[in-house]
Amino acid sequence: MAVTRLLIHAPTAEALKRAQNNARNLLKLEADAEVEIVVNGPAVALAITLTDADILSRLVLCGNSLRGQELTAQEGVREVAAAVQYLAHQQAQGWAYIRA
Repeated sequence: MAVTRLLIHAPTAEALKRAQNNARNLLKLEADAEVEIVVNGPAVALAITLTDADILSRLVLCGNSLRGQELTAQEGVREVAAAVQYLAHQQAQGWAYIRA
């Protein structure tokens, strides 16, 4: 069976909380799954406060949202220019998408 590659989109703080649970639950069932939590909008303010190393390694933060809120991503957390572009490109590469 092919490895699951999943994008979990989290545009709000509540969605980011759900996205973390979604990621953990999938990884319990499929330890080799590739899971990214793509964060934009108001959710970036919560994302930059997270400390769970496994979750941090899966975050992809929207640079537009960070700049718009005058925030900075934690060191080592992935930042992309625009979440919308990243989501589109990853889906074109075969990644599945859900909105948390």
